[in-house]
Amino acid sequence: MKTALVFGSSGLIGGHLLYQLIKNDNYNKIKLFVRSETSINEQKIEIIKTDFNDLEKHKEDIKGDDCFFCIGTTKKNSPNKNEYQKVELDIPKKIAQIARVNSVNSFIFISSIYANPKSSGDYVKFKGLVEEELKKLNFSNLGILRPSFLVGDRKENRAGEKIGILTFGLLSPLLIGPLKKMKPINSEKVAKAMIKIANENLGKIIFESNEIVELTSGQV
Repeated sequence: MKTALVFGSSGLIGGHLLYQLIKNDNYNKIKLFVRSETSINEQKIEIIKTDFNDLEKHKEDIKGDDCFFCIGTTKKNSPNKNEYQKVELDIPKKIAQIARVNSVNSFIFISSIYANPKSSGDYVKFKGLVEEELKKLNFSNLGILRPSFLVGDRKENRAGEKIGILTFGLLSPLLIGPLKKMKPINSEKVAKAMIKIANENLGKIIFESNEIVELTSGQV
């Protein structure tokens, strides 16, 4: 039986991930790292109110078997450039470093389609930089998922993303070969793939959006 560490459980993917972990018999404990108190009542779950400005104080908490990282933000929610960088770059790197020191076996990270550390756009650049750091840390099992536009019920309205989902959804029949990874993807499939990657030796690190779909084909 394993302990899961979950960062970002309130998001679109994180919500599905938490539900799947609760149902999964491989895990008897789920540590949820959250900014504020939550009313979740489930025997498996341990709530850890987290100071993301001082993660070192949680060094003893960030211990377990599999770490799942789903935290992300938008320029709209984090208009301050330094705050945006902290959420998208500094926090995931710091958590991964602590997890590695604590001998956490698996680190499963939600990146982005076209993540690139040399990109001119902050979002894909920061995701690419985190990917580079994760590879350097040499986890026993590392999974980097690069989903395309996420389909699911968000708590917030993201107009640009909705337009992207609609556009690429209509174009899906034309997205073949290297373009397959641009098809919109259901957030529940991403969550299921995260758990599968943590529990199986799949022999690879990076999973493009279409590969995530293939991983979960046939799963209920």
